[in-house]
Amino acid sequence: MKKVGAVLTATVLALGVATIPAQPADAAPAKFKNCTMLNQTYKGGVAMNAKVRNKGGKTKYAPTVNTAVYNNNKGLDRDKDGIACER
Repeated sequence: MKKVGAVLTATVLALGVATIPAQPADAAPAKFKNCTMLNQTYKGGVAMNAKVRNKGGKTKYAPTVNTAVYNNNKGLDRDKDGIACER
């Protein structure tokens, strides 16, 4: 089974498409050092739930809703609106 995944990944990379490897189910959510690093993975930032709204004005990208990642990076939410590193 592992060999099939490796072949598939190699095929995708050979076509020039970047992939993000899936995290195992028991892996801890990512903790990022700063917003630049978080925005490389989550372009619009990370929201704690789908009901939160940005209070800082219009943003260019929609945030990804992921409570576990938001909780690990709560310190990066400077305006305390429930969205970390919104852009």
